[in-house]
Amino acid sequence: MSVEIRFSIEGMSCAACSSRVERLLNKHPAVLDATVNLATEKANVTYESQQVTATELFDLIRDAGFTPISEQCELQIEGMSCAACIGRVERTLLKQPGVLSASVNLTTERAHIEFLPQTINLPRLCATIDKLGFQAKNASTVAPSEIEAGREKVLSQLQNHLRLALLLSFPLILISMGPMISSSFAELLLSMAGKSLWNWLECLLASAVLRFAGRRFYQQGWAELRHLSPGMNSLIMLGSFAAWSYSLLVLLLPGLFPAGTAHLYFEASAVIVTLILLGKYFEEKAKGRTSEAIQKLVRLQPKTARIEQNGKSEEIALDAVIPGDTVLVRPGERIPVDGELLEGESWVDESMITGEPLPVAKRPGDEVTAGTLNDKGAFSFRATRVGSDTLLAHIIQLVEEAQGSKPPIQKMADQIAGVFVPVVMALASLTFLLWLLLGPDPSLNYAFVAGVSVLLIACPCAMGLATPTAIMVASGKGAEMGVLFRKGVALESLAKIDRILFDKTGTLTEGKPKLTDLHCFDISEQRLLQLAASLEHQSEHPLGNAVVEAAQAGDIELLKVEGFQAEAGYGVHGRVDGVEVYIGAQRYMQRMGVELTAAEALAEALADSARSPFYAAADGRLVGLFAVADPLRAESRQVIKLLDGMGIETMMLTGDNERTANAVAQEAGVASVRAGLLPDQKAEVVKQLQAQGVSVAFVGDGINDAPALAGADVGIAIGSGTDIAIESGDLILMSGELTGILNAIALSRKTLSIIRLNFFWAYAYNVALIPIAAGLLYPFFGVMLSPMLAAGAMSLSSLFVVSNSLRLRHFQPANIRTAG
Repeated sequence: MSVEIRFSIEGMSCAACSSRVERLLNKHPAVLDATVNLATEKANVTYESQQVTATELFDLIRDAGFTPISEQCELQIEGMSCAACIGRVERTLLKQPGVLSASVNLTTERAHIEFLPQTINLPRLCATIDKLGFQAKNASTVAPSEIEAGREKVLSQLQNHLRLALLLSFPLILISMGPMISSSFAELLLSMAGKSLWNWLECLLASAVLRFAGRRFYQQGWAELRHLSPGMNSLIMLGSFAAWSYSLLVLLLPGLFPAGTAHLYFEASAVIVTLILLGKYFEEKAKGRTSEAIQKLVRLQPKTARIEQNGKSEEIALDAVIPGDTVLVRPGERIPVDGELLEGESWVDESMITGEPLPVAKRPGDEVTAGTLNDKGAFSFRATRVGSDTLLAHIIQLVEEAQGSKPPIQKMADQIAGVFVPVVMALASLTFLLWLLLGPDPSLNYAFVAGVSVLLIACPCAMGLATPTAIMVASGKGAEMGVLFRKGVALESLAKIDRILFDKTGTLTEGKPKLTDLHCFDISEQRLLQLAASLEHQSEHPLGNAVVEAAQAGDIELLKVEGFQAEAGYGVHGRVDGVEVYIGAQRYMQRMGVELTAAEALAEALADSARSPFYAAADGRLVGLFAVADPLRAESRQVIKLLDGMGIETMMLTGDNERTANAVAQEAGVASVRAGLLPDQKAEVVKQLQAQGVSVAFVGDGINDAPALAGADVGIAIGSGTDIAIESGDLILMSGELTGILNAIALSRKTLSIIRLNFFWAYAYNVALIPIAAGLLYPFFGVMLSPMLAAGAMSLSSLFVVSNSLRLRHFQPANIRTAG
C-alpha cells in the first residue's frame, strides 16, 4: 500500500543540498516518488508502507547530515484494560502515516508518540484512538488533580457496579444452588411457585447483572471484536454471554438439547461478572497506590505565595508569581517557587528533593527550592524559576517520563500479549469440539463448561501489568530517596551493570579544589594571578574556580576579557589587558607551541603528590605553573569498596595527567585508571568496553562528561553538577552523594527481581491453569473446573502482580554514613 508523508527538513543551505536529499530518497527501492523544496524546506515522499517505514526514511535523512523535524506528545487514554489493549493502540498508531514511534503504558494510561507534524497532528491522533473505543486527549492539558479525579470516578463506578452485582447475584445463587444443598429448601421454593417461574427469575436476575453491572465488559469487548483485536473484555463477554445464551435456549427450546444436557448456567454468567468486578475493583485500588510518589510530589507545591509589593505583603495564586518577585516565607511554610535568598536566615528541610534527612542552612545569596520546607526562621527571596521551570516541576516531569517508559523486558510480553487472546479463543473452540466429539455423556455439558472455563481463566492483564506497575513504584520510591530515574530502561539496565566508570574531579573528589602551588616565570605573582583569574572567571571548570578564589582572597582586581574561548579537555584562551593568555593542560600548551622544559620536572613532582598541575602562557611564552589539590569525597573509598563487594568493577577516567590520576585512584581504591582523556576519548572508552560485552555505567558531573554519560548503558549524573551533565544522565543523584549509586543499584536489582516474579506468575499461571480449565484433571480425578472459579482465578492473577509490585514501596535505602 502506498503512503504519502511530508517532512520539514532543517540544514539545507543550497540547491545542491535539496537535490542531494531528493536523490537519496528516490534511490530507496520502496520510495515511489520524492520531491524536496528548498524554499519551504519540505519534502513530499510517497512510498510502499510494507517495504519501508517512516522512521527508516527519517533516519535516512538524518544520517545524511540534515535535520528532519519531528514532535513528541503524551496522550492520556481512558478505557484500556489489558495488554491486548496496549497492543491494539500501538499497532493502530504505528499504521498512521507520519507516526514514527508509539509506546503505550497500561498503568499510567498514557501513550508517548513521536510524529511528523507536517503529516499528522494531535487531534487526528486522538481521533484515531477514539475510533478504537477508547478516549484520548492531550496529556499536557490534563492536570494531576483531573487524573486523580478520573481514577476516583472509575473506582466509584466499579464499586457501584460491584454492589449491584453482589445484590443481584446473592439471591440468584440461592435460587439456583440452594435446592442442591438442601431438599427442604427445594420444597420451600416449589411451595411458593412453580419451577418454571424460579427459572425465569434466574434469567431476569442474571440479565440485570450482565446488562447493568457488566455493561463495561460488553461495550469494550464488542469494540475489540469489531476492530478484530480481542482482549480481556472479549474473553469475559464471550464467556458470560455463552453461559447466559445457553441457559436462555434451554428455557425457550429445551427440546433442542440432547437428553441430560439441558442445564441452566444463569448463576455462572452472573457470578463470572461479579468476581471479575471484584478483582478489577481491588486491582484499581492497588494501581492507585503505585502513583503515590507522584501525588506526594505534587502535594509539595503550595497553591499560593506571599509576595512583597510597594512595601506591603499580598497573598496571590501560585501561577501569578513571576521571576523577579520578592517572595516572603514564614516559619513552617513550604517554599512556593525557586529563588535566591535576599534577607533573613533559616534552616530548610530539603529531604523531599535530595533524600537527605538533615536540614540545610540558608543565608543571603543561597538558592532555595520550591516544595522544600522552611523551619523556624523567616526570610524573603527573589523568585528565579516559576511554574514548569522549577526544580520540583522538573523532578515530577522526570518521574512521570520514567514511569511511562517501556524497558526492553516488557517488549517480549507485549508481543506475546498481541496474539495471546486470539490463541486462547482458538484453544477454547478446540476444547469445546474435542469434548463434544470425544467426551463422555452428556458431552455437550462437558464441552460447554470446559470451553467457557478456558475463555475465562486466561489472563492477559497480568502480562500488561508485570513491568509498568513495578517501574511506577520503583521510580517513585527512587524520587523519595533523591535518586531520579529519567528513563524506566535505566532501572533494568542498572541491575545488570558489570563496570562503573567514574570521572575524577567533582565525582570521586569534592570538586572544590584549592590552589596549593603557584610558580612564576619572568612575571610577578600578583600579575600572573590577575591575568589567570580574569580569564578563569569566565570558566565553569572547578580548577579555574580555585585560581579565581585565590585572586579574590588577595583582593586582586579582575580585568576585562575579550574573545574568551573554552576548549573542553584542553583549557581556556582570551585577551586580557592586551595580552593573549592561554591556561590549560600540558597538551594544550604543546598544541599552542609553548616551551615547557623549565616547568616539566616540577609539574611531575606535583602530580606524584596527587595535585593537578596546569600551565599559563602569555603571548606564546610560559609564565606560570599552577597546582591544585582536590580532596576525595568523604564517601568515595567506602562506595568503591562496597561496589567491589557487589561484584561490580570500577575504573576512573580523567583528563588529568597520569601521575595525579594514579595517586587519586590509589587513595580511592579504584581498580584501574585511564588518564589524559578528552571528552570524546572518555566516550570512546565506553564504546570499547561495550564492544567487549561489558555493561557500563558512567558517573560524572561536568560538561566534559556529557558524551560519556550519553553513550554509557546507564549515565549517572551528580545532581550538583552542570545542567548539560544532568540532562545527559539516565539517573540523577539529587543529593550529590555517591552513596546514591548503591541505593540505585539495590533498588534496580530488587525491581528486576519483582518484574521477573511478575512475569513468572503471569506465564506460569496461564500455562498451568488453561490446561486444567480445558479438563486435564478429569481423566485422573473426575473433576471439571467451574467457569465461576475460572473467573475468580483470572481476577486474582492480575491482583497478585499489582500487589507484588507494591512491595517496592517498603524498600529501605542503605544507611551509609562516612567520615573522612
